[in-house]
Amino acid sequence: MAPLFVAVLPDALTATAINLSGIGSAITTANTAAAASTTGVLAAGADEISAAIAAVFSGHALDYQAFSAQAAAFHQRFEQLVNTAGSWYATAESANASQLQILEQQLLDVVNAPTQTLLGRPLVGNGANAPAGSGLPGGPGGLLYGNGGNGGSGGTGQPGGAGGAAGLIGSGGRGGDGGQAVPGQIGQAGGRGGSGGLLLGSGGAGGNGSNGPVATGAPGGAGGAGGQAGLVGAGGAGGIGGRGSASGVGGSGGAGGNGGLLYGSGGVGGAGGDGGATTGDLFGGAGGAGGAGGSAGLIGNGAVGGVGGAGATVDTTGSNVGALGGVGGHGGNGGDGGWLYGSGAVGGDGGGGGDGIGAGTGVGGAGGTGGAGGNAGLIGQGAGGGAGGMGGTGKGVGGTVSVGYGGAGGAGGTGGTGGRLYGSGATGGIGGTGGTGAADGTTNGSEGGAGGTGGAGGRAVLFGDGGAGGQGGVGGDGGAGAGGAGGPGGDAGLIGNGGEGGLGGAGQIFGPLLGPFGGVGGNGGAGGNGGWWYGSGGTGGAGGAGSDSFDFGGAGGAGGSGGNSRLIGNGGTGGHGGAGGSGGLSAGADGPGGGGGAGGALFGTDGANGAP
Repeated sequence: MAPLFVAVLPDALTATAINLSGIGSAITTANTAAAASTTGVLAAGADEISAAIAAVFSGHALDYQAFSAQAAAFHQRFEQLVNTAGSWYATAESANASQLQILEQQLLDVVNAPTQTLLGRPLVGNGANAPAGSGLPGGPGGLLYGNGGNGGSGGTGQPGGAGGAAGLIGSGGRGGDGGQAVPGQIGQAGGRGGSGGLLLGSGGAGGNGSNGPVATGAPGGAGGAGGQAGLVGAGGAGGIGGRGSASGVGGSGGAGGNGGLLYGSGGVGGAGGDGGATTGDLFGGAGGAGGAGGSAGLIGNGAVGGVGGAGATVDTTGSNVGALGGVGGHGGNGGDGGWLYGSGAVGGDGGGGGDGIGAGTGVGGAGGTGGAGGNAGLIGQGAGGGAGGMGGTGKGVGGTVSVGYGGAGGAGGTGGTGGRLYGSGATGGIGGTGGTGAADGTTNGSEGGAGGTGGAGGRAVLFGDGGAGGQGGVGGDGGAGAGGAGGPGGDAGLIGNGGEGGLGGAGQIFGPLLGPFGGVGGNGGAGGNGGWWYGSGGTGGAGGAGSDSFDFGGAGGAGGSGGNSRLIGNGGTGGHGGAGGSGGLSAGADGPGGGGGAGGALFGTDGANGAP
C-alpha cells in the first residue's frame, strides 16, 4: 500500500480555530438564553400531577444544561488543540523554509564559484545594486539567469552609474540619476540602462539628468539612454533631462532602447528638461530636446518619442530692460517598426515657448518642432508626426510705449513612411499656435506670433496611400498673427492615392487698440501624388481664413494645389481659398483656390480648380 501524505496549511488551521470559537460562542449564548425558561417550569395547578409534570420537564432541562456544559468544555479543548496545531505547523514550516534557503544558497555558492572566480560574475543570481551617491555601475546579472543591478546615483559633480547587464535571461538594471551639479559645471547626466538578456529580457531604464547649478547659466544634464533588449524583449525607457539653470538650456532626454532582435518593442524616449531662468535674466533658457523612441527589431512596434522641454519664462520688469522667452525644445522622433512587421510610433510634441515679460518690450519664445513619426518596416503603418509647441506670450510692461511680440508656433513633425511592401504613410503633425502679443502702454504695435507650419504627410513605398499633411497652427492673439501653412500630403508608391494637403491655419482674432491689420490665413498644403502605376492625386488643403480687424481685415490663405496622377488615375481637386477677414476700412481679400492636379498620362481626368 502506497504511503499517504497530508498537506497542511497553517493559515487554514488558524482560520478554522477562529470559526470554531465563533460556533462555540453562539451555542453557549443560546443555551444560556434557554436556561431560565426551561429549568424552572411552573406547575399548571396545585395538584400533585401538575407538580410532577413540571418537575419532569425541569429535570430534563437541568440534565441538558449539564450535558451542554460538558460539550462546551470539549469544544473549547478541541479549539485550543486546532489553534496549537496551526502554530506548531507554522513553526515547523518556518524552520524548514529557513533550512531550505540555507541549502539553496549553499548550492548556488557551489554552482557560482567557478564563474565568480574566473569571470567575477555568478552563473545564477541578480547583480548587486550600486550604492547611492557612488556613481558606480550596477553589478552584472548571472550568466545563465539574473537581472542586472541598478547603477548608483552620482555624487556631487558625478554622472549616474550605468545599470548592470543581464546574462542569458533577465532584465537590465536601471541607470543611476545624475548627481548634484557644482558651480562651473553642467548638470550631470543620468546613467545608461543595462542591456537585457541575450535570449530573453528587457533593457533597463536610463537615469534622469540633474539640474544645472544655481545661477550659472549652465545646461541641465542629459537623461541616460535606455538599455537594449537581446533576442526577445522591450527596450528600456530613456531618462528625463535636467532643468537648466539661469538662462541655461534644458538637458536632452535619453533615447529609448531598441527592442529585441527577434521580437519586442522599443523603449519610450525621455522628455527634455525645461530651460532655466531667474528673476532679471534677459534671455530664457531653451528647452531640451526629447529623446528618440526606440525601434523594434524583426517584429514589433517602435516607441513614442519624448516631449521637448518648455522654454523658460523671463520677467525683467524690475530691471528696466526688455525680455526674450526661451525657445521650446524639439520633440523626439518616434521609433521605427520591425523590419518584417510592425508600425512606427508617434513623434514627441515640441515644447512650448517661454513667456517674455519685459520693461517696454517683451518677446515670447518660439515653440519647438514636433518629432517625426516613426517608419514602418516591411509591412505596417507609419506613425503621425508630433505637434509643434505653442509660442510663448510676449508682453511689454510700463511706460507710454510698450510692445509685445508673441512667439511663433513650432512646426509639426513629418509623418512616418509606410511599409516597404504594404502600408500607408502617416499624417503630419499639427503646427503649434502662435503666442499672444500684449502690452499695457498707451501706444503699442504688438503682434501675435505666427502659427507653425503643419508637418508633411508620410509617403508610401509600394502598396499604400500617402499620409495627409498636418494642419497649420492658428496665429496668436494681440496683433497680426498669421496662420501657419498646411503641410503637403505624402506621395503614394506604386499603387495608392496621394495624401490630402493640410489645412492652412486661421489668422487669429484679437481685441481693439492692438493693431490695424488682421492676421493673414495660412496657405493650404499641396495634395500628394498618386502611385506610379495606379492612383489619384490628393486633394489640396483649404486656405485658412483671415482674421477681422477694426481697420484692415487679414487676407485669406491660398488653397493648396491638387496632387497629380502619374499613369492611371485622376488629378486631385485644388483646395478652396480662405475667406478674408472683415475690416472697418477694408476687408481682407479672399485667398485664391488651388489648381487641380493633372490626370494620369495613360488614363484619367484632371482635377478641378479650387474655388476662391
